[in-house]
Amino acid sequence: MSPAADELLDKIHTHRARVGVVGLGYVGLPLAVELARAGFDTTGIDVDPRKVDAITRGTSYIPDVKSEEVAKLVAAGRLRATTSFSAVRALDTVNICVPTPLRKTKDPDMSYVAGAVDGIAEHLHSGMLVILESTTYPGTTEEFVQPKLEATGLKAGRDFYLAFSPERVDPGNPKFNTHNVPKVVGGIDPESTALAGALYSSAIEKIVPVSSPQVAEMVKLLENTFRAVNIGLANEIALMCDRLGVDVWEVVTAAATKPFGFMPFYPGPGLGGHCIPIDPFYLSWKAKQSGFESRFIELAGQVNASMPHFVVTRIADALNQQQKSINGSTVLLLGVAYKRDIDDIRESPSLDVMLLLHKKGAKVVYSDPYVPVLTNDHWHGGEGIKEDMKSEALTAAAIAKADCVVVLTDHRVVDYAMVQRAAKAVVDTRNAIEGHHANVFKLGAPGPIFNPALPAVDDVDVDEAKVVA
Repeated sequence: MSPAADELLDKIHTHRARVGVVGLGYVGLPLAVELARAGFDTTGIDVDPRKVDAITRGTSYIPDVKSEEVAKLVAAGRLRATTSFSAVRALDTVNICVPTPLRKTKDPDMSYVAGAVDGIAEHLHSGMLVILESTTYPGTTEEFVQPKLEATGLKAGRDFYLAFSPERVDPGNPKFNTHNVPKVVGGIDPESTALAGALYSSAIEKIVPVSSPQVAEMVKLLENTFRAVNIGLANEIALMCDRLGVDVWEVVTAAATKPFGFMPFYPGPGLGGHCIPIDPFYLSWKAKQSGFESRFIELAGQVNASMPHFVVTRIADALNQQQKSINGSTVLLLGVAYKRDIDDIRESPSLDVMLLLHKKGAKVVYSDPYVPVLTNDHWHGGEGIKEDMKSEALTAAAIAKADCVVVLTDHRVVDYAMVQRAAKAVVDTRNAIEGHHANVFKLGAPGPIFNPALPAVDDVDVDEAKVVA
């Protein structure tokens, strides 16, 4: 190693390195907390003053990070936050954890990464380690980040060190977190890889070095494309089972008993979150630059994107049995977060279902204990709705009032047996309601047989005030 690399390595090993994290969201804040907990003087940088103020007060806005932990680290002087990139001047290492969304044209929006890199470049100094964690296309670190940093006159691999390490955050996962999920690291040279690995190994249990940033970038895209394609397959099987009159949930459950050669994936109303609906398109976009057509990825994306439309057809079927149309009906959506037991609504298919129903004239209300308020902007701007929507208290009376209840996110706190008993009709996209019932329509399963003489719901006291959400 060069003398400068040796000096930085010694600072890391002795926890004297001053570390920074740009972007304090679902990825950045947990990382900053882990680094501070490991004993590093840690500075978080974010352009959102609300996040900075919250951290300064010792408050967490991320469910996976406890406020008590943030408060303890802030009080100990090991964690602080700022909106100013001037803090970079005092740092030895900095991790970039900013969003990487897609444009409407399905090509990468690099504006957040560009803003972070430009802010760092303004204060970049010799001996510094820069690590990109934001998910992006293969080649970003060397083709996009490195030239911007080298425009300062400093040379990567000589004056500063550069690496890519993909984030692997799974919000709401009680078992795997930043500390115990293996960290893949790929630097532009062996020294960069070694320094990045040393930094992470101080706070994370296992480090997986790879030969280059491009390999590390590709690792992340493979992981999420694998999930997107397999979920797309599960969704297509669900559509097929709907036509064949077969219960897809029973099929997958039985197939999952095979101890080898099969991994269960489950259908749903579509893909949501900050990674799986987006990352495969980064890969297909980059492939097109090389003249390669990623047909598997594109097809899976089309299937997954079609699921909210299919859910609306099932809602129409459920209302049809009551001799009602979507237009003018009250539809209660259970869950707008993209997955269970979290408050993250990014790319949530529930929002697509909500908008489709609104455009068809339904009166849409929702209940989600993790998302108390939904602004107009959150669900792509429902025309004619100017006021924020608020989560409904999930009582038997509220359920019975709706013409159709739709389970879109299967939060564990919901009493689904009560939902089934109280509802006129339920469309269950998550197999949250056990068994078969005359008023329950499941995604990818035979619907109840229409019988006008059969009561739609069991007797229930609609004045019951039991609140479950």
